[in-house]
Amino acid sequence: MNDPADPIPLSALQHWCYCPRQCALIHIEQAFAENLYTLRGQAVHKQVDQPGVEIRAGLRVERALPVWSDRLGLIGKADVVEFEADGTPYPVEYKHGSRNKAAWIGACDDLQLAAQALCLEEMTGKAVPRGALFYATSKRRREVAIDGALRQRVAEAAAAVRAQFDAAVLPAPTFDKRCDKCSLVDICQPTVRVATAGLFDGDA
Repeated sequence: MNDPADPIPLSALQHWCYCPRQCALIHIEQAFAENLYTLRGQAVHKQVDQPGVEIRAGLRVERALPVWSDRLGLIGKADVVEFEADGTPYPVEYKHGSRNKAAWIGACDDLQLAAQALCLEEMTGKAVPRGALFYATSKRRREVAIDGALRQRVAEAAAAVRAQFDAAVLPAPTFDKRCDKCSLVDICQPTVRVATAGLFDGDA
């Protein structure tokens, strides 16, 4: 159970964006399971999970950098942050797969990256107007503008996750395309729960 005063893990925003029930299972119920997609993600993050600093092409590059925002109540870790000569941060989040992901999955990746950017702004006092997502399969980056609409999405998502944690209520399941890649599908059992929802509503 999360304490209301605890900061929200950045990963919870991505989980909530993907599926609020998945977010609650992981962060409230402390449930987790592996599948092919989570294992691929772990393999990708092994490249950047070890903290370190290097100078590359005039940039200071920091890996596994702790980040936080007191204003939004967020805490987490940025895979890679490239600092320009004037100290401006450029976060790079590593993901498995290719950058040609479905738009709804890409939107969740964008949300997580933007949350890192807002944390870095608060920590450094420097504006972070953009960042990038690096997709391991295609080995290419997709740059993301941290614009006003995306910043608002981060604030709304943080508030929604905070409300979910405070209520400690597991949302009802849905059964749709998200379930195909979810490692928690056997724990969630969306087909069973959706099929039996309301089955006994008429019983006294």
